[in-house]
Amino acid sequence: MKKYAIDLDITKCISCGACSIACMDQNDFQVKEGQRPFRNVFDLEMEQKGEVKYSHLSLACMHCSDAPCITACPSACLRKDPETNLTVYDTTNCIGCHSCAMACPYGIPSFGENGKMIKCDGCYVRVHHGMLPACVKACPVKALQLVDTEAKEPQIPPEHSLRMTSAGMLKQQV
Repeated sequence: MKKYAIDLDITKCISCGACSIACMDQNDFQVKEGQRPFRNVFDLEMEQKGEVKYSHLSLACMHCSDAPCITACPSACLRKDPETNLTVYDTTNCIGCHSCAMACPYGIPSFGENGKMIKCDGCYVRVHHGMLPACVKACPVKALQLVDTEAKEPQIPPEHSLRMTSAGMLKQQV
């Protein structure tokens, strides 16, 4: 069994939004006031060593290997998919307590009109069928990749990988 995550090469993202649109289309998701899509694209301006640098980030669930949202959920709505290791959910028992959102270092889980948690599931059904997640497939510059987290050679250099950055620092930025 491979352990997957969706990673972003932060040196390649051009902030085109194709990933976000593909995600909304795949999930038949219409963004309403007060909601946000599962995948968001941000433009960041950072100062490093007296120099201003600009970055673009496509951000959604990072499918953390030791996902704090899973352990924080008192209703056991979140779990790791046994075939892909992607973080998936079933909101049947969701009580809308927001524990998952508070535990997530990226602030990803959001809540629908019914008060139940919604988030990126990594298109795990597509991955089960040998396809790429919609966001990965749609990225014109291949900034997003479905990566095997246990591969010997990293698919994205660690210094370019969003998965390898400090989650706490990123959460403050977005």
